[in-house]
Formats: sequence, structure tokens, C-alpha cells
Amino acid sequence: MKESVMIVGLGLIGGSLALGLSKQKKYHIIGCDSDISSKELAKEQGAISESTDFESGVKQADYLILATPIPITIDYLKKLDKLKLTKKLIVTDVSSVKEKVMETADSITNPHVSFVGGHPMAGSHKQGFTAAKSHLFENAIYVLTPSRNASDRDVEYIKKILISTKARFLTFNREEHDEMTAVVSHFPHLIASSLVHQARHWQETHPYLEDLAAGGFRDITRIASSNPVLWKDIFFQNRSILLSMIDDWVKEMEEVKQLLSSENHEATQEYLSTAKQYRDGLPVKKRGAIPSFYDIYVDITDQPGALLHVMGHLAEREISIKNIEILEVREGITGVLRISFQSSREQKASKLILEAENYEVTIQQ
Repeated sequence: MKESVMIVGLGLIGGSLALGLSKQKKYHIIGCDSDISSKELAKEQGAISESTDFESGVKQADYLILATPIPITIDYLKKLDKLKLTKKLIVTDVSSVKEKVMETADSITNPHVSFVGGHPMAGSHKQGFTAAKSHLFENAIYVLTPSRNASDRDVEYIKKILISTKARFLTFNREEHDEMTAVVSHFPHLIASSLVHQARHWQETHPYLEDLAAGGFRDITRIASSNPVLWKDIFFQNRSILLSMIDDWVKEMEEVKQLLSSENHEATQEYLSTAKQYRDGLPVKKRGAIPSFYDIYVDITDQPGALLHVMGHLAEREISIKNIEILEVREGITGVLRISFQSSREQKASKLILEAENYEVTIQQ
């Protein structure tokens, strides 16, 4: 008899987990979502075996994945504590801030409930089940934060059911998790949003600013396009750490301001060199807290149908493209097409496909 996994919340994260689990064909997957269309689409695509309400699903499930916003996850944990269960239920979540969730999980007295917090550190600026991908978490970090009532065996069980994600599991306590994700994910999102606001204000003086705000500016501010409601919740859930980091950032900017004010060329170069050295030492092929794109650069000629031909070759092989941008194209000369993909697998496959069609393709590390 198959074990049952219930997934509450069939959006980008929950839907992607459901698609990945369904590929194993080892589990009976139960879906629960307030959005009827998401449940219907998930069932049509074989991501879930059935859909039901929370209480009915929980009573038949062996595992429960709460892929919901943090306040709703906390509400579900409180409901679980009061339910009369007849067998053990191992519960996990996908929350990107752990403090409040883990406080609630640690207070659970229901002897049948064991909670192992989870945070798959990958995503997309898109949302909903239509954006879900079975390979969304491939090579990504997946952080686990066991509660006080979870055993080492429970942690291994969670890893077992999530093996199809092909993620790399790390185990931290909630303090370590929240501090590290604040540094590499939450605070960068806040900075990206502030940079966009700064550009928006300057555009009042320079109307053509938006024409220049492409390329690098679009890349470093891409995460500002993510779901505002979701990120508002994240900011307030991790509020104390972010406030401390803002203080650190102000001090950092004061140091930079002093370097420029004093016209200290040597110290400024050292500051930039140190940043470059650390940045260049970051892992290239690993996925971190901020969703990354994998790019190829294709040389194309300025002639009718050039773009269509490139896209056609990739479409024939069912390669999914996340973004496309034309660079350095001027009339009568060769230009460069930048194509972005969700995974390195698609990136490398596309390079081989287009090179076989005599295109010059490069990948910049």
C-alpha cells in the first residue's frame, strides 16, 4: 500500500513539490488548496491523486507538506495540535523565515505529530501552479530545521520523500537559518526594491532613464519583481534581523561615502577588489537563496526571421525559455541574443542544439 503525502497549497512551491513527488509513483498525493482551478489543474497534470479538505486529508496522510504563507502555516500547525489522529504524521513546511513557525511547532503536544521545518531555497518571480516545475529545486539548497519533537529518523524520512527534488539538504537551527537567509535573500530583496525606487525618483529629472535601466540594472533588481504580498510577510516575520542589517548597511555606506569624500583612490580600489574576490569565489554551479537564471549568448545576424529560427530550434526540442534579450544589435552587423533558462541542464542542452545548427554560442561563468 502506498504511503500518502498531503500538500496544502498548490502554488509555485507546493505545485513543484507535487509534480516532483508524482514522478516517483511511490506515493498517493493528496492536494488541498482554496483555489479550485489550481486543484483541477494539478489533478489534470497528475501532480495529485485527489483533492480534499484539510482535516480529511490529514487523517489519511503519513506526511504533510504545508506550502502556505507563514501566518497560514502557523494556523494549520495549531489546528493539527487539536486533531485526533490515529497514526504518526510527519509534517514539514516551506517557510523562508523559521522563528514563529518553529515556536509554534515546538509547542505542539499532539503525540502523533512530528515537525521538521523545511525551506527549499529556489523559486521564481512567477507564482501559482501554472509556474510550477518538477525540476524547480534541482541542485538547490534545501534547509531542514527539526523541531524539538522530531527525531533524526524523522529528518531522514523527509529527505526520502523529497529525493525527487534533487536538492542538496542542509540542517540548521532556526536562528542560523533566519540569519543566513536574511543576509543572502531577504536583505538583498529589500535593497533591490530600494534601488528601483531610487531610479523611479530620478526618472522625474531624467525621463530617458528607463531606456538606460536595462542590462545590469535589470539583472541586479530582478528580484524586486517578486510577489509583494509574500515579501511583505517575509520582511515582518524576519523584522528584527532586517532592522539590524539596515543599521549595518548604513554604516557600510558611510564608509564608502568617506572613501569617496576623502578621494582615497587606493582604499577605494582595495574595497572593490575585496568585494570582487569574495564574489568571484562564490560557487558557480550551485543554486542559492535567490533564484538564478542560466544564460547563453548567441551571435545572430540582422536579417528577417533570425530570431524566429533560433527560437524554433529550441522549441522543437521542448526547451523552456525563461527570458530573452537582444544585445548590441545594429543594422547590418552581427548582434548578440541572450537567452535565459531555469536550469543548467537546459542551458547546456540549448548550447549543443544551436551549435549543431552552426550558431556561435557562449556561456559566461
